[in-house]
Amino acid sequence: HVQLVESGGGLVQAGGSLRLSCAASGTIFDRNAMGWYRQAPGKQRELVSVIDSDGRTNYADSVKGRFIISRDNAINTVWLQMNSLKPEDTAVYYCYAGEPDRGGGTLDFWGQGTQVTVSS
Repeated sequence: HVQLVESGGGLVQAGGSLRLSCAASGTIFDRNAMGWYRQAPGKQRELVSVIDSDGRTNYADSVKGRFIISRDNAINTVWLQMNSLKPEDTAVYYCYAGEPDRGGGTLDFWGQGTQVTVSS
């Protein structure tokens, strides 16, 4: 079965940087779209960034120019480099994998989440 294990969260001051990692297993990684979502207290989970199997990326407007998503298919890992962090970036960050299924759809998988806290 698919497992996504995140690491790299923590506490940082505003303006600082963090790098999140997500290691995937149990899936054909290079076929998957991979991404990061976040959920702040009292808010819905929202997309932060996604990178597809061809390496094309997409970002939420709120993080454009500050965050960079990347992947290495050789080691089944996706990263999120977060720079110029703001207190409003505080949330639990979840790794996401979208695995193509035989019917042309996508199976969604999630990591357990890692807390990112940005102090002002």
